[in-house]
Amino acid sequence: MAHSNESTVSEFVLLGLSKSWGLQLLLFTIFSVIYVTSVLGNVMIIVIIFADSHLNSPMYFLLGHLSFIDICQSNFATPKMLVDFFVELKTISFEGCMTQIFLLHSFVGSEMMLLVAMGYDRFVAICKPLHYNLIMNRRVCIIFVSISWSVGILHSVSHLAFTVNLPFCGPNEVDSFFCDLPLVIKLACMDTYRMEILTLANSGLISLSCFLALVISYIIILVTVQRQSSSGSSKALSTLTAHITVVILFFGPCIYFYIWPFSRLSVDKFLSVFYTICTPLLNPIIYSLRNEDVKSALRKLRNSHVNPGK
Repeated sequence: MAHSNESTVSEFVLLGLSKSWGLQLLLFTIFSVIYVTSVLGNVMIIVIIFADSHLNSPMYFLLGHLSFIDICQSNFATPKMLVDFFVELKTISFEGCMTQIFLLHSFVGSEMMLLVAMGYDRFVAICKPLHYNLIMNRRVCIIFVSISWSVGILHSVSHLAFTVNLPFCGPNEVDSFFCDLPLVIKLACMDTYRMEILTLANSGLISLSCFLALVISYIIILVTVQRQSSSGSSKALSTLTAHITVVILFFGPCIYFYIWPFSRLSVDKFLSVFYTICTPLLNPIIYSLRNEDVKSALRKLRNSHVNPGK
């Protein structure tokens, strides 16, 4: 990944979350548990979905891919952060920094689009139940997943295209535990106002448009549910509540960072922790605790291994 000849910075220094050794040990313990739980939980959901024929539906196909994205998001920066707790000088190469920026925005952009696809799935299931299997067939689901990854990657490349060639000629301290795009742009040896506006426009467009699309679909769904009270709609609505919970917790910090990306407060660093480390854990927790089909499939999978002969 080449960068401009004007750049003299070959690595960045990550200031991390704290300079206190005791607090770093505590954070290492907490985040290690969250990281392992997140990865194992999302792997568990993928295994359950592909092992149980009763979960062979569009909603769970999309959920499986959501878990895969969350696994990817768990690994783009968290392992390095855990190792850096035991390193006094936390550095990352220029190429490594650009890679983190690319991966984060690819995964986040893809997850936004996939959440919209899952919202559309719930819309069809509740508002057009008789046509659900016709509309939400496997081909459509594959198209949704492909579009999600394509939009995420294009969103990330559009950021990286101007960031990688910025002149970094001196300051190289990033006040975070990973290469956060707005903080990296601030280090460039030039007036970054236009870059900040481009970043805001790019990120704000995808996050707000996805969020508004989901809000509109939820309003239509709730109006439809008020008009009908079939058992199928009730079941679809129960799965919608889990989806709404994930969307709120995902888009909350996301929109905050994208609307005010360059005016950082002390609380922002901890919101970054929630967004990058804790968000991937939401999927397995919420869908496992609130979804009866997933809980039932988990019990069957567990029983098949505990009592294989029965």
